[in-house]
Amino acid sequence: MNDYLDLFVNYLLVEKGLTKNTLEAYSHDLAAYLDFLAERGYVTPGNISPLDVVEHVTRLKMAGLSPRSRARALSAIRMFHRFLLVENYSDKNPTATIETPKTMNRLPDVLSGKEVETLLKAAGGEELLDERDSAMLEVLYATGLRVSELVALKLRDVNLDAGYLLTMGKGEKERLVPMGESAAAAVSAYLMHIRITLDRRGDNGYLFLSRLGDKMSRQAFWNIIKKRAAASGISKNISPHTLRHSFATHLLENGADLRSVQIMLGHADLSSTQIYTHVTRERLKKLHEEFHPRG
Repeated sequence: MNDYLDLFVNYLLVEKGLTKNTLEAYSHDLAAYLDFLAERGYVTPGNISPLDVVEHVTRLKMAGLSPRSRARALSAIRMFHRFLLVENYSDKNPTATIETPKTMNRLPDVLSGKEVETLLKAAGGEELLDERDSAMLEVLYATGLRVSELVALKLRDVNLDAGYLLTMGKGEKERLVPMGESAAAAVSAYLMHIRITLDRRGDNGYLFLSRLGDKMSRQAFWNIIKKRAAASGISKNISPHTLRHSFATHLLENGADLRSVQIMLGHADLSSTQIYTHVTRERLKKLHEEFHPRG
């Protein structure tokens, strides 16, 4: 069965052009599924039944996986079996009659404007890397980039004079995003004072560098934002995605149209952006309840 998995992953890479992160997630989900099938002695896909698939998903539930994670796993399994059927590796699709687990549209955590200012001020300081950290947080909030997009930025992707940056999003799609004056000023200061000392050889093309002069990793930036969040004293659980959510929510609250926010976030489908309209409605409702005499 692992041979079929290799064929499927290659298909996703070549034909579908999925990102590395998506491929890794699908491979992880399918590896667990194939281990489950191996326990039952399956060596070919022809005899797998819908009950086998349901039992595997039930096991995932018992193991504590959230409905969203189970839905993703089932989506991977469904695509896998559809691929096997289309490519004539199997004569049936055992997932054809199985419904996807219902998931709740959990509203993302969002910082208020005051909390964002507090977080950004907490990144300041006199240590060597404080200016770098401040620039990264400023860019993240100003542009709504994903953390993977932020750390992948290269020097050539940023135009400080025009106030724009170019990023490569999901599906290898490029998009142009405005930065704003504050973020551009923070990046300019970082380039002038800090980056030149980090890129000792002068040949690293990435914008944000680690203490050792290498490309910044996603994990390293997670640690940075956790450190800065703790220093800010904000009690909310802050992650890089929190600033992305705050970016979108604050734009909509201040009158931006949904389509423009979709473009800046790099969402392929407008429905992915519409969750932020729920966020703004919920916040307006709370404000009404708090301040209206009859709230």
